Amino acid sequence: MNAQIIEREGKPEYAVVPYSEYLELLALAEDARDVADAQAAMKELAAGDDETIPAEVAARLITGDEHPLKVWREYRGLTQETLGNAAGVGKSYISQIENTGKTASTKVLKALALALEVDIDDVV
Repeated sequence: MNAQIIEREGKPEYAVVPYSEYLELLALAEDARDVADAQAAMKELAAGDDETIPAEVAARLITGDEHPLKVWREYRGLTQETLGNAAGVGKSYISQIENTGKTASTKVLKALALALEVDIDDVV
């Protein structure tokens, strides 16, 4: 590595490197961050703090063609009635959210997320 060190008051303050070497350093730093993130994700999975979901479920969530509440409810194997009972709301309310885009209150969304064992952001 070819670095020019610039000092201020006798102490190194800056290192000037060729742009190509800067890009290499940047790529190495990004790779190191990716490895750290992957290790953290694996720890969360091992501890039961996170879960993997099948690709088809992820695709349904990403496309946005269906309400996320419906995708998660079906993935968890719950009926609208079962989910409604767990969250303290009626089956018809669940249906309205899933099919008409009815906006639920934060309180209801929190209860639904809790019943589905997901973050509230996942059902919005």
